[in-house]
Amino acid sequence: MIVEANSDSLKKEFIDFPFSLYKKDKFWVAPLRFEEKKLFDPKNPFYKNAKIKLFLYKKDGQTLGRIAAVVNKWHNDYHRDKVGFFGFFECINDYEVAKSLFDSASEYLNQNDLKSIRGPANPSLNHTCGCLYKGYFQEPVYMMPYNPKYYVDLIENYGFKKVQDLFAFYLSVANKPNSKYIELSKKIVKKYNVTLRSLSKKYFERDLEILWDIYCKAWADNWGFVPPTKEEFFYLSKDMKNLVSSELVIIAEKDGIPCAYSAVIPDFNYILKKAKGSITPLSFVSIISTIPKIDNYRLITLGIIPEYRKLGIDLLLYIKSFEVVEKRNGKGGELSWTLEDNDKINKAITSMNSEHYKTYRIYEKNL
Repeated sequence: MIVEANSDSLKKEFIDFPFSLYKKDKFWVAPLRFEEKKLFDPKNPFYKNAKIKLFLYKKDGQTLGRIAAVVNKWHNDYHRDKVGFFGFFECINDYEVAKSLFDSASEYLNQNDLKSIRGPANPSLNHTCGCLYKGYFQEPVYMMPYNPKYYVDLIENYGFKKVQDLFAFYLSVANKPNSKYIELSKKIVKKYNVTLRSLSKKYFERDLEILWDIYCKAWADNWGFVPPTKEEFFYLSKDMKNLVSSELVIIAEKDGIPCAYSAVIPDFNYILKKAKGSITPLSFVSIISTIPKIDNYRLITLGIIPEYRKLGIDLLLYIKSFEVVEKRNGKGGELSWTLEDNDKINKAITSMNSEHYKTYRIYEKNL
């Protein structure tokens, strides 16, 4: 039967369920439980403009599935539509269990006068999102989702249709940028007076505000995008100061004006795989010392304010990011995610000798 996870004990069951579901899956990486709790905390700035309802499917005292229904008021105000979301979907390979979960989420969204259900979004596209559709051959990189293949059938059998695919690319440091791109980048710097600098830890909040401004402007017209509030962006980015080296976040300025940035993060799943959902004060010290050993990375963000897009600044950021990873003895990294129909950015990525190696799918269904 369906149970609403509306108590601390049931929320704990909600968070703990994937740990039993994926117990024998060698590719699943356990999230930190205390980080998961933050995603459902009413004090999370996301919930100033949204609300969430958590459901469990239980039988004979055993949890067999979970789902969240999300009413994102800010999304609907921004896009002028009536879309509800589902997220945090985890389920045994049983359609009746999945159907009961989707029914419960749909009913809640219907009660909130919404006309369709879209997902997975955990709890929004500014967090982890999508169902792994192609690329079941290895564990995910940090802050990218993972799920068994049968999730596709459970979702599609309920009547969900693809609304958007998200692409992930992989670039090895062995595939160095073509010399012609290196020469072109030098000309771009000189012709347009573009400079690149690293994130300042000394003036972290100042630079974080710059990143937020660029992020909101650069993605403003993208499918499904909702600009986070400044409070929400700072909340999502606060750990960057301690966990991400300054050189991995690159800000581009034209004539001294910030106009673009890229952010590369170490693949912290290397650490999380060993942490198994928990970090103690003692293990935290060990973890911090382990970060330099991570040799896989993720280019998590690259954005350019629209009026600066035709200057080739994206090339400068790609090359610089590549150089930084190479200097840190990285073996390569994932560039993710991009929208399937963002031809300009996808062609730019593949021109750097990267491989489109994973696809994540966003689904939607009318209520």
